Amino acid sequence: MKILVINCGSSSVKYQLIDTEQELALAKGNVARIGMSASVLTHKPYDRPETKVTAEILDHIVAIEYVVSILMSKNHGVISDRSEIQAVGHRVVHGGEKFTESVLITKELMSELRSLIELAPLHNPHNIRGINACMKTLPGIPQVAVFDTAFHHHIPDYAYIYGIPYLLYKKYGIRRYGFHGTSHRYVSERAAAMVGRPLSGMKLITAHLGNGASVAAIDGGVSIDTSMGFTPLEGLLMGTRSGDMDPAIILHIMAREELSLHEANTLLNKHSGFIGISGVSSDVREIIESANSGNKRAQLAFNVFCYRLKKYIGAYSAAMSGLDTLVFTGGVGENAPDVRAKSCEGLDYLGLEIDTEKNAAVKGEETEISSTDSRVKVLVIPTNEELMIARDTLRIVSEQVSQ
Repeated sequence: MKILVINCGSSSVKYQLIDTEQELALAKGNVARIGMSASVLTHKPYDRPETKVTAEILDHIVAIEYVVSILMSKNHGVISDRSEIQAVGHRVVHGGEKFTESVLITKELMSELRSLIELAPLHNPHNIRGINACMKTLPGIPQVAVFDTAFHHHIPDYAYIYGIPYLLYKKYGIRRYGFHGTSHRYVSERAAAMVGRPLSGMKLITAHLGNGASVAAIDGGVSIDTSMGFTPLEGLLMGTRSGDMDPAIILHIMAREELSLHEANTLLNKHSGFIGISGVSSDVREIIESANSGNKRAQLAFNVFCYRLKKYIGAYSAAMSGLDTLVFTGGVGENAPDVRAKSCEGLDYLGLEIDTEKNAAVKGEETEISSTDSRVKVLVIPTNEELMIARDTLRIVSEQVSQ
């Protein structure tokens, strides 16, 4: 089956067309600057060079039309007719407490998705916009919603409840949801395959490290805790997000700086994290480069990030009463040996030790970097959320056909 995987942002559409029989991305790309001047479609067939198209793309409907058109184009396409696209899988950030697994999209589902916008106002509206655009451009083709939060729905209540009046949880759904679930699920399954053990008997910690970053404790294939919470702001230090902090801090800053709610939200989500501490960049590569050149604030930002990651590794090992596999993934996890080395320093008490030479040589490859004496396997696994979405879409559409 050929499945179009869509991930919509406020002004972008990322896509892959995946042949599920070969588990091959026939083409992938991105439409950027939607609704702005000089929108750009970047498209890469699996067997030909990348191409870029500059055009006026006013909304997501036009963007999806451009995507379908280039997939069928003579010089850059991989299909001859849109009927070859047999299903569409959508990344949807927030499923709340209702959606605990991927689901076929219906009119009733769309209504329920709109009711969840208040839980993810920065993400779900754009995901919904992408679904509507695909329904208009590819009418009659089954579409599936795959939720970032779904993998974490087994987290026990004592791990997801916050220390606020319980009434507010019941009234507004304020609890830990966790995110990056599709990535954590994919790399945990790949980890089990790499070490040749059933996932049901493993205790893993998966670290999805990118501009957004989260850690998950996965016991027997089930996520029992994760660092992101009610929103993606909680947990590790990130590119522009603060991560864990005393909640009274923002109240204090709002009072002293006379910030509105919107300004406070922007401060925590856009001007904190790496960029806030270093004053240099939100990009870990630039942080490391600047730190190596003697910038003390960049070094501090790097140290804070690795220290917090190390704390989560220790905490989640305790939560699972053990650890046998640690996985690094995401742009930073896959490509930053310095981060992997620093965050694993001093964890020999867990039986965890990385091979310095192996670690330094690995960038973006699927491999093991633990030493021969390490009891805990340490793996680097490039994530593939799109393939996970395609697999779920194939399963759900196939089940629907067989009924």
